[in-house]
Amino acid sequence: MAFDGITIAAVVKELKDSISGGRIYKIAQPEKDELLLTIKTKTGGQKRLLISAGASLPLIYLTEENKKSPMTAPSFCMLLRKHLQNGKITGITQPGLERIVHLHIEHLNEMGDLCHKQLIVEIMGKHSNIIFTDDEDMIIDSIKHISGMVSSVREVLPGRNYFIPMTQEKEDPLTADFPSFQKALTAGNMPIYKALYGAYTGISPIIAQEICYRSHIDGDISTACFSEMTSGSELLLGLYENFSHMMEQVKAESFRPVIVYDNGSPAEYAALPLTLYGDNIRHTDSISSLLEQYYAEKSTLTRIRQKSSDLRRIVQTALERNIKKYDLQLRQMQDTEKKDKYRVYGELLNTYGYEAQEGAKSLDALNYYTNEMITIPLNPLLSPSENAKKYFDKYGKLKRTYEALSTLTAQVKEEIDHLESIQASLDIALSEDDLIQIKEELIESGYIRRKGGGKKIKCHSRPFHYINKDGFHIYVGKNNFQNDELTFKFASGNDWWFHTKGIPGSHVVVKSEGNPLPDGTFEDAARLAAYYSKARGQDKVEIDYTEKKNVKKPNAGKPGFVVYYTNYSMMIDSDISQLKLIEE
Repeated sequence: MAFDGITIAAVVKELKDSISGGRIYKIAQPEKDELLLTIKTKTGGQKRLLISAGASLPLIYLTEENKKSPMTAPSFCMLLRKHLQNGKITGITQPGLERIVHLHIEHLNEMGDLCHKQLIVEIMGKHSNIIFTDDEDMIIDSIKHISGMVSSVREVLPGRNYFIPMTQEKEDPLTADFPSFQKALTAGNMPIYKALYGAYTGISPIIAQEICYRSHIDGDISTACFSEMTSGSELLLGLYENFSHMMEQVKAESFRPVIVYDNGSPAEYAALPLTLYGDNIRHTDSISSLLEQYYAEKSTLTRIRQKSSDLRRIVQTALERNIKKYDLQLRQMQDTEKKDKYRVYGELLNTYGYEAQEGAKSLDALNYYTNEMITIPLNPLLSPSENAKKYFDKYGKLKRTYEALSTLTAQVKEEIDHLESIQASLDIALSEDDLIQIKEELIESGYIRRKGGGKKIKCHSRPFHYINKDGFHIYVGKNNFQNDELTFKFASGNDWWFHTKGIPGSHVVVKSEGNPLPDGTFEDAARLAAYYSKARGQDKVEIDYTEKKNVKKPNAGKPGFVVYYTNYSMMIDSDISQLKLIEE
């Protein structure tokens, strides 16, 4: 995942096609490091260009979304309005494959003279910036001021000359030939893919891995193989050919943006096809729509994880406390395993105690339960009957402890399972409504106090809804409340119910509508059960499945907990990339 030089090239190509020649109609600064330009295009339409120099997420792309601006515009925004309002975008360029975009703009000054300015966008992680310069590359202002105290490489301040900082000795991949490529790839001893993105500007690790994959080379092997192996020169030549072919695609502006999905979640993206991921990719119409979609999904997951941090901490604390309690109880249970031995000692002393010598410290007797001789320790100060009573007392105490612990350990284990199921629900939550339901469950379970005696908050969270290739509707509960409702209110008796065996996870229901399910549908539902569980990502997950009529709710059972005694099982993976999620 990288906003690399090739992605910038695709963005520049799209901007040239859509807004070059257009006029800047509105300039807004919704965030301190962000600009939103509204541009009237040559064709009469409007486009919005979002530019962010945020340290955590620098971006530039076209968007349909409008953002609310502050009541008072920041000084940088006011300066741009003064100079660039109604300015014409005469060109959009990228130096080499640098992560830099130049917007060339002409406008009329107060005297009516034609002037030329540049808005330079640098997408460089925490060093990202938006810099406004004149036609002689003099900095007029920037959205971030960088003084000499902050950077010894380059000052970004009004009145300074603008230049691209050469902080790394990297080559331009668009002008590379085989001798320079050979020199760059054999200069050190490191993994081949690292040598690729370390030697050339604008190439990200994922693109470097893609070049290696197309060349049938393991990108993790050392560049030393090019000199050590007899076929090393052939490997290097094949790598160069695939490298050159990709650079030719960039020069020809032949981009095909793709998003890579890992079990339904966006994992990587690129402006060119990524063949190393097989079929787990999704093509998009434009690089802007790719970036907007990718980062919107990533942003949602990040935001929900941040909002759920308090709930996670509450659940984790309670879980750790119960696990410690459970471990202690199990050790106490082990101590009670001696109880039957003490009972047998007491019974044998009542039977054979007359054989014990006065003051004896032990008695050898036949254990009529096992037909073996055993030695019974004795207190020499007590009579055989008193020793027997002592053993029966020990037996009775351990028996009572065992019975009490049996109940307590079952309760604590149930509590642990419940908390782990809530953890699983937090892992798949996608919205604030999902979190509201989980919080409500924690309130009802006594882990959180309801503030001010307030009422239960209503929310609109619904189970996940999928349709598979066979046309069957499959539903997945997002939390324990939804699991109960899905299984006992929504599902009919002949619908099919799925759940991971012995692992916290969601209830999955397939609506059969009275029709038999194809084998593929059983497998799709099982994969969903595996994916929406603590077993997500595993290659083999055991899934129990049965008709809904066989699933029962135990008396006083916690939310989401059920029992069933008639079921089938299968082993399945947790890859749901081929299933279609229905947005509701």
